[in-house]
Amino acid sequence: MRKFMLIAILVATLAPRINAENGYRLWLRYEPLETTQQNALKERIRQVVIPEQSSVMQSAAAELTKALPAMLQTPIQRAQSLNAPGIVVITATHPYAKQLGLRQDMSTLGEEGYLLRTVKHQNKMMVVVAGKNDAGALYGTYALLRLLQTGNDLTNLNVREAPSFAHRLLNHWDNLNGTVERGYAGHSIWWNVNLNADSIIARHEDYARANASIGINGTVLNNVNATPQMLTSEYLEKVAVIAGRLRPYHIKVYLSINFSSPKELGGIENSDPLNPQVAQWWKEKATEIYRLIPDFGGFLVKANSEGLPGPQDYGRTHADGANMLADALKPHGGLVMWRAFVYNPTPEDRAKQAYSEFKPLDGQFRDNVIVQVKNGPIDFQPREPFSPMFGAMEKTPLMMEFQITQEYLGHSNHLVYLAPMYKEVLDADTYCKGTGSTVAKTLDGSIYPHQHTAIAGVSNIGRDANWCGHDIAQSNWYAYGRLAWNHQLTSEQIADEWVRMTFSNQAEVVTPISSMMMASHQTCVDYSMPLGLHHIMGWDHHYGPEPWTEFPGARADWLPQYYHQASASGLGFDRTDKGSNATAQYAEPLRSQLNDATTCPEGYLLWFHHLPWDYPMKSGRTLWHELIERYHVGTNNVRGFQRTWDSMEGMVDAERFKAVQYKLKIQARDAIWWRDACLLYFQTFSKRPIPLEYERPIHDLNELKQIKLDMGHHN
Repeated sequence: MRKFMLIAILVATLAPRINAENGYRLWLRYEPLETTQQNALKERIRQVVIPEQSSVMQSAAAELTKALPAMLQTPIQRAQSLNAPGIVVITATHPYAKQLGLRQDMSTLGEEGYLLRTVKHQNKMMVVVAGKNDAGALYGTYALLRLLQTGNDLTNLNVREAPSFAHRLLNHWDNLNGTVERGYAGHSIWWNVNLNADSIIARHEDYARANASIGINGTVLNNVNATPQMLTSEYLEKVAVIAGRLRPYHIKVYLSINFSSPKELGGIENSDPLNPQVAQWWKEKATEIYRLIPDFGGFLVKANSEGLPGPQDYGRTHADGANMLADALKPHGGLVMWRAFVYNPTPEDRAKQAYSEFKPLDGQFRDNVIVQVKNGPIDFQPREPFSPMFGAMEKTPLMMEFQITQEYLGHSNHLVYLAPMYKEVLDADTYCKGTGSTVAKTLDGSIYPHQHTAIAGVSNIGRDANWCGHDIAQSNWYAYGRLAWNHQLTSEQIADEWVRMTFSNQAEVVTPISSMMMASHQTCVDYSMPLGLHHIMGWDHHYGPEPWTEFPGARADWLPQYYHQASASGLGFDRTDKGSNATAQYAEPLRSQLNDATTCPEGYLLWFHHLPWDYPMKSGRTLWHELIERYHVGTNNVRGFQRTWDSMEGMVDAERFKAVQYKLKIQARDAIWWRDACLLYFQTFSKRPIPLEYERPIHDLNELKQIKLDMGHHN
């Protein structure tokens, strides 16, 4: 048992073999369109007109001249005049905007917005991509290519879009030694590499292209567990090189900083944010950075969390620390993104601590500070209720922090499409301003009209040939970007797009793969932490089940017993008004709904309630019986994924078919591992049998407890 599980873990670190279809091209494959579509478009697209010369507009031109000949299987001419049918890419200020009758429509486009229009000009049909600025034109170009890739007709185009959030970032937890914390796709693409190597230069450009294609406009290059070394001249010069490669795709770079940098690098006695010497050091450092990188985005800060230094070390508040940094960045237009992931060794329920620390500070932050909040109140669990901070802080802009990398979801071994989870959070009603006050609306300026709106996703990108370690894990990078651009898209829409662009437009491929993806998140929840169970995964590495873990000297809130509270009397964490009262942090009527086990959604039941093993569930089963059912449903669904994927043989290229097939075998074994470990462990408390209609456990609990893996650190 231990041997095969070690193999399952280690396979995620093996670089895929390189051949023509190794996943490197992501969703920008630009395969030839169907013959009928090609023939229809060849008459309509004879040339590409991109008259403006900024680096961003030239990126749009490069993408079109790369994509169109490949998809249409014919040369496409670059031109400057509207003398033939074709594609025209312009900004609002170009004279062609007026000639084509679009200037008035473009005047009300939001920043980075675009129009896609089919326009008749002098008896010639033009497909026009018109951006408010060159960034909008670039995003519109990729939107047009997406329509082509997914088989859409361009005859009567009339698309108008602008992003839901102004700042749409990836957070890379990359260390300067090249390792990636919670990364499962190889080493860093930024650090401990030869920045001048052709392969790295090409990867940086392809990274930028992929992000621009889904609307991401910022990237944090280093781990939130930052080292002061990041701010030395040696590394800032490297950052400037990287920034230069991303700039033509309208992507700003940001850095995570260590709060003790003035003391560690500047030789100052302390890093107290109210020490004038400290404030001056940060102002000088900001000036140095902007001299190298004029469009630098700003700082991401993890402070007074999990042992990292921060303002509380000096009796100051999070606002004191954030505002000192914000003042240093303000003259340059920079932002401070201050993470709310804080918790201390205290008797207070860990799920309450971020709200408890930050709610009293509402309104005390500078206007260029955004508080970055994880989607749930604990830590990127397979399913969490939304953080109660969303909607609660009216005077402070908040930004969502999702995790794209699958820290708690089988790393790069398990197929788990995360768009349904992202949507579950974004569409959840906070009731902060009455019914319909969704989490997304509290963040995007609809409810609280803050100057800055933002969203972040913790990256799953590494140096593996397929970028993400699992070919289908690419869909989570894609889905995050699409929802950051437009949070009203559905999970189904995004899955459909991604499969068509990544594998095939054929219905016999799109339908089964999309269906498998759509079921995968709930399936993972079922075979790992169903009914609101959380934080019962393996110690430190967070892979596989360890609901029994004890670790000498560890804090209680790092261990699973703190969360599952299993006993002879039942299972679950009581967060009602009779327990930790975490439900009080939510607005009514949600507060009362969560507080009552009969109205609490069953997906969050054991998150908010400690219930007896014989508690009656909506299905008619007892809690114990329902737990068994969920674990078996999850396991059986993964086996169903295997059958679905096997049916794709011959319809998907052999390289990626075999790679995904192998990962699904690992996932099926891991699902059984989760099921047997959790049910056998919880059975020691419930003292109830597993009904005969269910599959018998194939492992012994003592055997399962002997599996020890050591992979990574907390974040």
